Amino acid sequence: MENEHKYRVVSWWTSGQTGIAKSDSAPNAIHFTAPPQFGGLEGRWTPEDLLMTALASCFTTTFHAIAGYSKFEYTDLEVEAEGTVSKTGTGYSFSEIVIRPNLTIPNEENRERAINLLQKAKALCLVSRALATAQKFEAQVEISKRSYQSDDSRAACPLISLAGKVL
Repeated sequence: MENEHKYRVVSWWTSGQTGIAKSDSAPNAIHFTAPPQFGGLEGRWTPEDLLMTALASCFTTTFHAIAGYSKFEYTDLEVEAEGTVSKTGTGYSFSEIVIRPNLTIPNEENRERAINLLQKAKALCLVSRALATAQKFEAQVEISKRSYQSDDSRAACPLISLAGKVL
């Protein structure tokens, strides 16, 4: 495998309050605007949305690769990335970024391993590592609901989570 990879995106202002961004690796262009709070249009991607998308998708793909390499099975992974933009003395900047992965695994026995792999993905996410803004990491691991067949006909196992646990 090569030791260096390049990624190229070109964007341009089309007219009025919108622009288009195009990547060499994707067939569809993305229409963007400034956030509505800064005079942009509703219903379009903003640079801030795209940055949060880059973080969430990078974490998702990084975790997927690590899980595959580790032969770790999971049921679902949803990653939320939330950024707060605040006005400073030199203009606006991201003052906080929170990454909230919500991982669902098939059984309780793998909870600790799941948490370790989530932390590893956080450490290896290349987009996250490229940002100067400090990031909070609020991981949650849930156990898939499953049915038990036994003499006393117990109902499905309740959902178990570590909601809000900061790692």
